[in-house]
Amino acid sequence: MSDGSPPTKKLKKPSTDISSSKNSDFLKDVANERKKVATSIMDFKFNKKRLRVLSKMKEVPEWADGVIYWTFRDERVHDNWALLFAQKLAIKNKISLHITFCRLQKFLDCSLRHYKHIFQGLEELESECNNLNIQFHFLIGCAADILPDFVKKHKLGAIVVDFMPVREHMLWTQQLAERIGSVVPVIQVDAHNIVPCWVASDKQEYAARTIRNKINNKLPEYLTEFPPVIKHPFSGKLKAQPTNWDEADKTLEVDRTVLPVPGLKAGYKAGMNELENFIQKRLAKYSSDRNNPLKDGLSKLSPWLHFGQISAQRCILEVSKLSKKFPEAVAAYREEAIVRRELSDNFCFYNPKYDSIEGASSWAITTLNDHRKDKRKYVYTREELEKSRTHDDLWNSAQIQLVKDGKMHGFLRMYWAKKILEWTDTPERALAD
Repeated sequence: MSDGSPPTKKLKKPSTDISSSKNSDFLKDVANERKKVATSIMDFKFNKKRLRVLSKMKEVPEWADGVIYWTFRDERVHDNWALLFAQKLAIKNKISLHITFCRLQKFLDCSLRHYKHIFQGLEELESECNNLNIQFHFLIGCAADILPDFVKKHKLGAIVVDFMPVREHMLWTQQLAERIGSVVPVIQVDAHNIVPCWVASDKQEYAARTIRNKINNKLPEYLTEFPPVIKHPFSGKLKAQPTNWDEADKTLEVDRTVLPVPGLKAGYKAGMNELENFIQKRLAKYSSDRNNPLKDGLSKLSPWLHFGQISAQRCILEVSKLSKKFPEAVAAYREEAIVRRELSDNFCFYNPKYDSIEGASSWAITTLNDHRKDKRKYVYTREELEKSRTHDDLWNSAQIQLVKDGKMHGFLRMYWAKKILEWTDTPERALAD
């Protein structure tokens, strides 16, 4: 019922659309930075220390009709050293360029939440590939099993692989090189780390203090601007079929009760939008606010960095532009996003037991064994922990955030992990939970 007041126009909520003019300017500015450094990868001096040739075959054969990049960890077109090197090979040999994502029915404990985020990002990637004359192939199966025949059938003359130091991906990459490496080169490029993992150190480092200088001393060589991926000038016989994304997840063997995080949009554009938000709204106080769970002080970039939908190197390049204005904040972010993040890759790469108690340092194993029989006031089941049914409200809140938002505040992660060890009967079960 009207109260006699004149009607008021309903105000629109501020737009968060990633295609807004504000975001478009940011993306255009970044694109222009790439163009300033080179017109394409062919005019850019690619640092070959970023790659490892894993196969017996070293050169693209003369009969080749294309080069294929198997993306697993770095699911993006822009700011991707692996794709850039693949395009360099393809242009040099005047052949077509292809990208494939080989979808597994199950990978570790990935849920529907993980795969939906991956698929949404890949859908954007496929669209960008169409505009760049790059053929995107969504294949079903393990790459080590299906790519050798696919490569032979379509006369693809090289396989470029990105880098992920978990044993499954390392094994598949090794198997791929063994099965097809005498026919075409298989080349791995670390597109995830700024300083390639095998360059940063040749051994396992035990703390940030032992790897920090090794990485920082190499940054002048590796922390460079990226050249652009250009519209590919050569086409081949193999044409990709459009992916039916509605059908893509139907045969996944995953936990379907873990649904996507509401409001979280995947893909390069959304990730870059969040990077811009971080720089404009939160970077200034990052050094002081990031460790306060009551403040909005985090970068919030992990969903896109984790799946390689944006580049950590791009984030550092953009954040570092404000180093004079916010020196402490930029230094803190660089420490977290370079040193601490790349230390974790070093640990997994050089420690085959990275996910086992046996992979811990000797002093840690000794301490755990010394306290195995300690009496515990609280012992919880896995279900009780998962459902946030402990006596500790702070821990429960952190767990609720993890379940609801897919992540928890960085400052609470250590507390959360320590309490699991305290509240379970063995270190092995704590690690498994």
